[in-house]
Amino acid sequence: MLQLEGVGKRFGGLPALDGVGFTVPKGQVTALIGPNGAGKSTLINCISGVLAPSAGSIRFGQAELAGMAPHHIARLGIARTFQNLKLFPRLSVLDNVLTGLTCEAGRSMVMAMLRLPYLRHRERQLKLRALEALDRFGLADKAALPVSILAYGDKKRVELARACVSTPRLVLLDEPVAGLNADETAAVGEQLGRLRREGQTLLLVEHDMELVMGLADQVVVLDSGRCIAAGSPAEVRRNPLVLEAYLGKMEATA
Repeated sequence: MLQLEGVGKRFGGLPALDGVGFTVPKGQVTALIGPNGAGKSTLINCISGVLAPSAGSIRFGQAELAGMAPHHIARLGIARTFQNLKLFPRLSVLDNVLTGLTCEAGRSMVMAMLRLPYLRHRERQLKLRALEALDRFGLADKAALPVSILAYGDKKRVELARACVSTPRLVLLDEPVAGLNADETAAVGEQLGRLRREGQTLLLVEHDMELVMGLADQVVVLDSGRCIAAGSPAEVRRNPLVLEAYLGKMEATA
């Protein structure tokens, strides 16, 4: 579904990504791991169009994503969450999730001003889809609340609901359980597991190795902007480069 070849990104001459290449198979969970500063979030930003890569190719099906605007990438069926929450604090939980359906809401200002019956019917359909997404993520009872008053774990789930409401072909998850406690992490992990069982394609950036190893079909490891390993969770666990660059450091710290 997604193929990266030789992807590079430089900031002021310093390489954040250097020749990164791997594939994301359809209907599977691909985890992207690595130490802090390895380039994981930079790569997610390049795939989603927030950043333009300095080199290489990012192909989604037959479409070349490198240099494409984020809203065009979203219309191709790619949704994402963010490492740092990107919610609209003054909007309700429901309205935040509705923003995930912007690409399906139409583009005619004239229709919006005239409030034609077709448009009102379309708005009702989109609202029902948003409510269904909230129900899937256990947030239906909070739909009318301002998102700013929610607990941090609930805000994370609002982002997940917004990313999944449009039934995207690919979801990019940038540290979905960062900052969550054990119970919240288990709840999000269960929801991600359900998405996996339903055949949703996921590219997951995460530091929680228990979650990664239990959820991912394949694991890609970045270190200093380069891909140093890729394979099944069991293969990556045994890779000496990974143990040195990432897992070994965590175990030593623990």
